[in-house]
Amino acid sequence: MPKKILIIRFSSIGDIVLTSPVIRCLHEQINDVEIHYLTKRKFSSIVENNPYLEKVYTIDKSVSEVITQLQAEAYDHIVDLHKNLRSFQVIMRLMKPYSNFEKLNFRKWLFVRFKAKVMPHVHIVDRYMKAVKHLGVNNDDKGLDFFITPGEEVDRGSLPFPFKSGYIGFVIGGKHNTKILPPDKVTEICIGLKRPVVLLGGPEDAARGDAISSASGESVMNACGKYSLMQSASIVKQADFIISNDTGLMHIAAAFRKPTVSVWGNTLPELGMYPYLPAEVPHLISEVNGLDCRPCSKIGFEKCPKGHFRCMREQNTDAIVEFIDAKSPK
Repeated sequence: MPKKILIIRFSSIGDIVLTSPVIRCLHEQINDVEIHYLTKRKFSSIVENNPYLEKVYTIDKSVSEVITQLQAEAYDHIVDLHKNLRSFQVIMRLMKPYSNFEKLNFRKWLFVRFKAKVMPHVHIVDRYMKAVKHLGVNNDDKGLDFFITPGEEVDRGSLPFPFKSGYIGFVIGGKHNTKILPPDKVTEICIGLKRPVVLLGGPEDAARGDAISSASGESVMNACGKYSLMQSASIVKQADFIISNDTGLMHIAAAFRKPTVSVWGNTLPELGMYPYLPAEVPHLISEVNGLDCRPCSKIGFEKCPKGHFRCMREQNTDAIVEFIDAKSPK
């Protein structure tokens, strides 16, 4: 049984969070194991506070930045949860036993290009877990983990009235525009909720957040670009409910077992990246069914290839409001 294991996942926020069950299960199910993690420097905070890891190695661009240090560690096993050229370079340089997961790229291509129903009904977390099954490690079904950096918790009492008494977190950002709910649709939801809403996103989402909050009224607070990733995670953790596009904070919300509405545009949950939540946690997948152009990509685009953007323009905002109203504590 290996006593020293290196896990590789270079990016991005959500994908790294989704590896957390593998880390925990390795630590708890193998006696006296030491687990290290290799990722990109800009994502290192996601794993640096994980108590199940002994060490985190980072790179900016090339694995040559750390390969000498990794060779000195004398790992017994490598768990490759990225499975790309860069991770293969690490494996070849270390020359140690390794395992990886099914990336299903050909099936994804068939699904996107021809809309062929070939994707297995398996979440990516469960595909990650198969990479360590031969080590006698099984999914403990405890979900995802996320550990906020000490000192970066946001005191809800420091928020202005009325948000300090409770709020809904609304993640309005996303890496690709075709995964982002348009501002007017966000505004419809905020007005319909009649409850305090905190808008979350990066600096690139700040102007859109200002437009939404201005159109929605004083009960909507634009926090986009005002908090670090860890502080945003703290805002998510303390929210009563989360609405999110298909993006990293959606998976952080799942790690905190938050009731969630996930909003899907050009991508589909069938790609295996939907919120990994226990059955008892309320979750609505909001999508426009019946569009023969979905999915148009497994990732996303700057703009809708068809020009109509129906996958987001036709989102049923009333259904989102009704779901939150029905599932929220009275």
